[in-house]
Amino acid sequence: MNLNIGDLGVCYPSQRFPFYGRKGMVATSNALAAQAGLEMLKKGGNAVDAALAAAACLTVLEPTSNGIGGDAFAIVAFQGELYGLNASGPAPQAISLRALQEQGYKEIPKYGFVPVNVPGAPAGWAALSKRFGRLDLKEVFAPAVDYAENGYPVSPVLSRQWNRAFEIYSKHLQSEEYKPWFDTFAPEGRPPQAGEMVRLRDHAKTLSLIADTKAEAFYRGEIAERIDSFSKKHGGYLRAEDLAAYQAEWVDPIFTKYGDLEVWEIPPNGQGIVALMALNILRGFDLKPEDKHAARTYHLQIEALKLAFTDAQKYVADAKHMQASVPYLLSEEWAKEKRKLIRSDALLPPPSQEVKGGTVYLCTADAEGNMVSFIQSNYMGFGSGLVVPGTGIALHNRGHNFSFDPQHVNCLAPGKRPYHTIIPGFLTKDRRPLGPLGVMGGFMQPQGHVQVVMNLVNFGHNPQAALDAPRFQWIKGNQVQLEKTMPQEVVEQLASLGHEITVTEENTGYGRGQIILKAGDVLVGGTESRVDGTVAVW
Repeated sequence: MNLNIGDLGVCYPSQRFPFYGRKGMVATSNALAAQAGLEMLKKGGNAVDAALAAAACLTVLEPTSNGIGGDAFAIVAFQGELYGLNASGPAPQAISLRALQEQGYKEIPKYGFVPVNVPGAPAGWAALSKRFGRLDLKEVFAPAVDYAENGYPVSPVLSRQWNRAFEIYSKHLQSEEYKPWFDTFAPEGRPPQAGEMVRLRDHAKTLSLIADTKAEAFYRGEIAERIDSFSKKHGGYLRAEDLAAYQAEWVDPIFTKYGDLEVWEIPPNGQGIVALMALNILRGFDLKPEDKHAARTYHLQIEALKLAFTDAQKYVADAKHMQASVPYLLSEEWAKEKRKLIRSDALLPPPSQEVKGGTVYLCTADAEGNMVSFIQSNYMGFGSGLVVPGTGIALHNRGHNFSFDPQHVNCLAPGKRPYHTIIPGFLTKDRRPLGPLGVMGGFMQPQGHVQVVMNLVNFGHNPQAALDAPRFQWIKGNQVQLEKTMPQEVVEQLASLGHEITVTEENTGYGRGQIILKAGDVLVGGTESRVDGTVAVW
């Protein structure tokens, strides 16, 4: 199993080829954000500075998917070692299942203050900069501040997402606490159209204040006071004390061996373990390069992911509350038992949750060998529908992922982190960093990681082709969605095996990914062809 990153190899109809560079590379879903990251490298910054510049820009340039009020995770390769960062926030101390039940709730809603946890992204930015960054955060955030203050043109993809969110919010979010969202993101009473300029001046002030204070203002200063006041006014649970107590957490990434590589993810409360569990099942099957478009290959992938998700949704939660150990879930013993359950036809798993996401992923590399896999999100697009007045901060709604079942390991509790969907990935060979990868998109993310890793390892794809290859998405039960680019014979054969197949006309919903890999002294990158995607190289 050798990675094919030195030549074109397989190509798909997107007609994109891999990107090559030597001194640096930034891959993400927005060209302006990628260029801002590259600008930091040219100013003498490293891969972490580049990642932070791009991340800050994305909160401005793609507010439909992420923001200052969201969460973030990262895997950093620095001087040959891997480091993990969990910048996801816990539920407020004042919230509880009992309190919600007394108010008549039977589940955790998508919008409003109930699903708002402590935002972790600003603390994550500050922690990464302090530990690994070379440039001052004010310099790193300068491009984002400029785009927020002076404006940027909206892309067609962004306009479509913005319009969709506006339609949903206009229909469902009509009470007073949601007015700041419309004032911020639809000030003319409508969403921006493709080609229009957008300015987010409150956002610019907030990013500047975060940079000036290394995020202290967000958690223990002026911004924290504004969040606290807004929450109190509208009966929310988030308080200044929750913000003041928060710190991003450094964690040891977890991995599994797959082929010649090690595949790394952030440990729970993230769902990266799902990808590793599925890969552990799949490594027990002999899959050759010519098997890529065989129905059996897709069948095995789908069944392995079903089994991995079934146990993950049963056991994965805040690490302090898990009842099954990570080593057990990643053991060959577990994989062997699950492998026995895979049949020649579709296996109907227990009921599962179907949730959509809204996330941005980016990866960076510098000439010194440092690399970053970074992901941040507000969840479900703009998040909770709440914007803190005068700040531009759209608060996330990650608390929606808590269970309302008091017996479930992932049940809501004060100070607890929920099962989290966003996951950065990383590849090493013989424990030496090879490169970051990610595929964003709610519960599609581990499915995307599995498919991309197998495209690289089993099927000899280069990074771009690994992203371009037709994808599937298991939804729930035996429901599976296939891209319209999937070969027709595969569609028919999977249906004959009992999979309930839907071929989608739109190629959205299958995640958006980026990859950067090292090939000797050369960097090789790929980016999503389904939507906006850019690799900036030096």
